[in-house]
Amino acid sequence: MALMAVPARKTSKTRKRLRRTHYKLQVPGLSACPNCGELRKSHRVCPSCGYYDGKEVVKVK
Repeated sequence: MALMAVPARKTSKTRKRLRRTHYKLQVPGLSACPNCGELRKSHRVCPSCGYYDGKEVVKVK
C-alpha cells in the first residue's frame, strides 16, 4: 500500500488568492495608426487601411 503526501495544514483563502493574482487577462498593446488614426496592434499592418510603416502593404476595399 502506497502512502500519499498530504499537506499538514489547509491552504488559507488569502494564500490561495495571492498565488492566483498573476492569472489575469492582458490587454493587447494597441496604438493609433499614423495613417488613418484607427486603433491597431503594435508592429502589425493596420486592418482598416492596410498601411504599415508609411507604406501600403495590403489593399483594403
